[in-house]
Amino acid sequence: MAQYFEVHPDNPQPRLLRQAAELIAHGGVAAVPTDSSYALVCRLDDKAAADRLRRIRQMDEKHHLTLLCRDLAELAGYARVDNRQYRLLKLATPGPYTFILDATKEVPRRVSHPQRKTIGLRVPDRKGLQILLGLLGAPLLATTLIPAGESEPLNDPQEIRARYEHQIDAVVDAGACPHEPTTVIDLTPMESGGEPVLVRQGRGSLEALGL
Repeated sequence: MAQYFEVHPDNPQPRLLRQAAELIAHGGVAAVPTDSSYALVCRLDDKAAADRLRRIRQMDEKHHLTLLCRDLAELAGYARVDNRQYRLLKLATPGPYTFILDATKEVPRRVSHPQRKTIGLRVPDRKGLQILLGLLGAPLLATTLIPAGESEPLNDPQEIRARYEHQIDAVVDAGACPHEPTTVIDLTPMESGGEPVLVRQGRGSLEALGL
C-alpha cells in the first residue's frame, strides 16, 4: 500500500519529504510532481527498483529513462559535457527540458541507451522535488507517469493513488502539475560541430535557448 504525502506546492513540508526520501532510499518507487507532469522515480543505483519501475510502466530496456539532477554541477557528473553544450544547459536549467547526452561511467550500463550509450538528463524547476533530491544526495531515475496503453500523463495525485497504490511505495501530492511534457533536445551532435536536434517539443521554449 503506497504511503501518501500531501505537501504544499510552494512551501513543501520537509518532514514529509524526508519520509518520502527514506522510502526511496530503501528501494521504493514513488510518484512525484515535476515541472512538467508527475513521474515515477527510484534510486539510480537500485537495479531491483529500476526493474519494478519499468514493469509498472510496461516498457522494455530500450526505452530511455531520465536522470533528475539537482543542478548543472551534478548533471555534469553523469554526462560528458563540452563548452558549447554547457552554455546551452546553463540557459535551460532548471526548467522543463530533457537533454540527451553521452553518459559517463557513473551511469550504470543498464540505464543508458544500449546502442548509443546516451542518457536523458534534466534539472527540474519544482521546489519539493529539489528538496527531495537534496535529501537523497544523488540523482533519481525517472520516467513520466503515463499508464500502459495510454498517451497522456496522469496529473491527478488522487487518481495516481487509486490506480497504483498496490504497485508503488509512495505518492507525493503537491497538486496538479503542468499537463505538458518536457522539451527533449539531443545535444550529442554538438560534439562534432553540429547543432542540437529537437526530439520532442514540449513545455520548454526553444526561443529561450536561442534555437
